[in-house]
Formats: sequence, C-alpha cells, structure tokens
Amino acid sequence: MKAPLIILLALLAAPVPALAHVVAAPGEAKAGSYSAIAFRVGHACAAGDTTLKLRVEIPDTVVSARPQPKPGWTIDIEKDGEKATAVTWTGRLPDDQFDDFALLMKLPSQPGNLVFPVIQSCEKGESQWTEIPDPDRPGEKLTRPAPTVRLIPAAEQTPPMPDMPGMKH
Repeated sequence: MKAPLIILLALLAAPVPALAHVVAAPGEAKAGSYSAIAFRVGHACAAGDTTLKLRVEIPDTVVSARPQPKPGWTIDIEKDGEKATAVTWTGRLPDDQFDDFALLMKLPSQPGNLVFPVIQSCEKGESQWTEIPDPDRPGEKLTRPAPTVRLIPAAEQTPPMPDMPGMKH
C-alpha cells in the first residue's frame, strides 16, 4: 500500500507546466488565409474577480482584423488609418465562467509565429498576457505569455493529373 501513496506524492510534487489563461484558439492557421481566431479567457485576474475588459493587440503583419460582436459587450477598435491595431471588448465575465473573443483576420503570407499581447482588466486589477518567448532561450517558462498563433505554410495544390488513355479512374 506504500507504493501507491509514494506515487501519488511524487505526482503532486512534480512541477506543473504553466498554462496561459488567455490563449488563442486555434493555435495554428494557414499563412495567407482568412482565419477566425478566438482569444479564450479562462478566468479573471484573481479568484472571485470579474473580467471587465479584454484588449487584444493586432500584430503589424496582420492584413486586416474584424471583431465578432458579443451580446452584452461593447467593442472599441483602435486604428492606424484603416488598419485595426487593437480591439477592446468591454462587459462582464464572472470568474466562474469562460468566454471566447473572436477576430476574423487576413493573416500574413509568411509562416512563423504571430504574437497577440493581451491586457485583461478586472474589478480588482489587471493581468498583462504580454510576455514573448526569447528565441535565444527555447523552453524558457513564462509567467504571463502572450497568446500565439503558429502560421503554417499553405499547402501547395497539386494540379490534377491529365486523363491518360487506357487508364481507368
């Protein structure tokens, strides 16, 4: 009976990976595509608190970004000319609930990582999900990582094979 207890204690003592509490979903999209990305808020800034605002900064390389409306929330779009640079949703999200805040974006054509710094404002403070991984320190643990979307190359379309005489499809 000691072995299960030792295993349980070892599991409890093991380090748990830090999870971002505002994440991009999905975390992967095709470069150059139009894609709806949701920024998922899993909890408030502190236990029992209420999220009042979510501000998402749009990377310069994103061609266009349009927010999805949310009943009960107002939206403010910051722009540089016609291009959205940040979107802020204002409303109320209790700590015992989660929600998605979506943007429809025209993504850049180059594969790589897109980082979206996010500020979550609550009744009792704010959480800045703005830490960006240092490429010189892979695997470094971040306490407040910014949501990231990995852009994968768009699949090249293979032209259809011409009909060959005598071949059945």
